[in-house]
Amino acid sequence: MTSTTAFPLADPDLTERLAARLALVEESLRTAVAHADSLADEASRHLVNAGGKRLRPMLALLVAELGDGARREVIDAAVVVELTHLATLYHDDVMDSAPLRRGAPSAHEVWGNSVAILTGDLLFARASSTVAGLGPEAVRIQARTFERLCLGQLHETVGPREGEDPVEHYLQVLADKTASLIATSARLGAMFAGCPPDVVATVTEFGEKIGVAFQLADDVIDLASDGSVTGKTPGTDLRERVPTMPALLLRARVAGPDATDDDRAVLALLDADLTGDDALAAAVAALRTHDVVGQTRDRAVALAREAVRELGPLPDGPVKDALVSFADALVDRAA
Repeated sequence: MTSTTAFPLADPDLTERLAARLALVEESLRTAVAHADSLADEASRHLVNAGGKRLRPMLALLVAELGDGARREVIDAAVVVELTHLATLYHDDVMDSAPLRRGAPSAHEVWGNSVAILTGDLLFARASSTVAGLGPEAVRIQARTFERLCLGQLHETVGPREGEDPVEHYLQVLADKTASLIATSARLGAMFAGCPPDVVATVTEFGEKIGVAFQLADDVIDLASDGSVTGKTPGTDLRERVPTMPALLLRARVAGPDATDDDRAVLALLDADLTGDDALAAAVAALRTHDVVGQTRDRAVALAREAVRELGPLPDGPVKDALVSFADALVDRAA
């Protein structure tokens, strides 16, 4: 049996259990975003109704199977991480001026920037309310994760400092903006399933590495897809001058002694006025065929393999198999 979630699940019993628990998460998520105020209610439901992979709650539910995955606290932890993720999407889309999210108009396109930002804040508040019920340690973990999310966005916004390697700076941004919440998803799922500390540490480290690999794969997919896979307009990051790994590797190439005329020509397209759709499409097409995309893919593959090695101490079984398969699928989607 193959699951319809972000994680490939070959075990039918595991698939059935997780599907039932994910349905509980979905129900709780919709209850959590409901609001008596009609505008807040409609805006908060906007991205929930748009769907999504539910990667983070699924990771929490999956690793919880290494302990007692049936605990109610596990469901609440899964709701917390998805609420937090949804909140960041409202803010990210304003920062990036992204017109689409999950195939639907971004919230700021519907209600404007101020409403989108405040809706993200409302979702953070609901996540905080839910995590408070899980105890002080969960609150501390959530607060530290929130801090890393903000730092990642801050550092992406201001860019690398003088003398700082832009590629290493970008990898740290990805670790904070993306990997931190994926790691927290695994950590909370294992914690509240009663897993021993060594298991909690193992799945947390897996989440850190796979989170960066996941975003590097998305950098590739954003260039290679037509938008139907990501639900976003291809090249949005290029248009908004948001750094991605292929563009950073190209800039490093052009700055070095081995740059070719082709390298310079592609960079010139990226640095041109990309407000027009034709100019953006030309820049995306040129970068898509450049070998820096393959180098980005190679980095994603290497990190995914490192993540799999972190799983070594876990007991063999369907949970470990699903985590390994997810890492493999992540690599395949960027191929």
